[in-house]
Amino acid sequence: MKIVPDIKTKRIAIKLRPSAEKMIKRKHPWIFEDSIIKQNVEGEAGDLVIVYDTKKNGFLACGLYDPYSPIRIKLIQFGKTAQINTEWFEDTISNAYDQRKPLLETDTNSYRLLFGENDYMPGFIADVYDKVLVIKLYSHIWFPYLNWIIQSLIDITNCDCIVIRLSRLLQSQGEVFGFKDGQVIYGTLENEVVIFKEHSVLFSANVIKGHKTGYFLDHRHNRKRVGELAGDKTVLDVFSYAGGFSVHALTGGAKRVVSLDISKQALDMAKGNVDLNNHKGSHEIMAIDAFIGLQTLLETDQKFDIIVIDPPSFAKRESEIHKAKISYARLAELGAKLVSSNGILVLASCSSRVLADEFFEISEENILTSGRSFTILEKTNHDIDHPISFPEGAYLKCGYYLLD
Repeated sequence: MKIVPDIKTKRIAIKLRPSAEKMIKRKHPWIFEDSIIKQNVEGEAGDLVIVYDTKKNGFLACGLYDPYSPIRIKLIQFGKTAQINTEWFEDTISNAYDQRKPLLETDTNSYRLLFGENDYMPGFIADVYDKVLVIKLYSHIWFPYLNWIIQSLIDITNCDCIVIRLSRLLQSQGEVFGFKDGQVIYGTLENEVVIFKEHSVLFSANVIKGHKTGYFLDHRHNRKRVGELAGDKTVLDVFSYAGGFSVHALTGGAKRVVSLDISKQALDMAKGNVDLNNHKGSHEIMAIDAFIGLQTLLETDQKFDIIVIDPPSFAKRESEIHKAKISYARLAELGAKLVSSNGILVLASCSSRVLADEFFEISEENILTSGRSFTILEKTNHDIDHPISFPEGAYLKCGYYLLD
């Protein structure tokens, strides 16, 4: 199958500083530009890089060259040599699929098949929504290999349509070989809004225009858990986006659910997702900034049996970490004040730069600051289709607190 014209690549041999060699031996997938001490030829996007041990000249790893990123080489194979060919991609994608099989044995037909570095394909995301597969590319390194990859994805998933999404940075740099963000590159897409199942609950994803690949699959387990806790309860879903927690709460038997988000468009999606499912509870929306909305609810003496606070990443760069921690503290305190007696506060973070231990410490300190005491019910991280193979790959953490 030819999705792109043949793109010639070459092989590059490199050697690294000792500190970088150590990281590779721990299977860390990133080599920064300033770690390279010897390189035999100039590289272009997608060139195959062989990393040799400085002392013994033996094979350490191989990866793909990215001239547009400070992470100059993204590693895909460690420890033993391999031919990077059709068979390699088939094996890599098959191994990823096998890890997701337990999830697919539930009433779920949506999952992340490839999670970038964590599945040995850095900067490459592949999400499945029923029979539609959405690829999101964050690096030019994959264009020379797309023909092999697409064929393997079709064979392994049996999807009948593939959409390609391109990151903004990718679109602004270098050659993209005629691809456009949201382009259908295989099969026919009958509707850009695809209906899919998550533990028997129905949702929709706009695979052409939606954020990322159309939906956030990573919180699947936590949404299910909230649904299990929500029977006959009142629930506040803060930063609700498309209503993931709200819908699970309603289908789980919640009597009243409020979805709060600053985006009216997101709340329209939430209403649409609620309408896809059978439920008896009431659903309300609040289109307002989360901090202002929580303060407003506090001033009107509202209380909820369950409050879920799942903000977007507050720390996309190092300089934002301090401000992010302040925001997490404020949200924990406000949320705790709004939870009913013996109610549950669910606090989540997707900022990889704020470590799990730090996030939980901030959350717990500020629940106490609010004047409430708590029991930790559970703490969760990534669902099965978001495996973690290196420290920076871990970003999601979620705590469930039963308040006095």
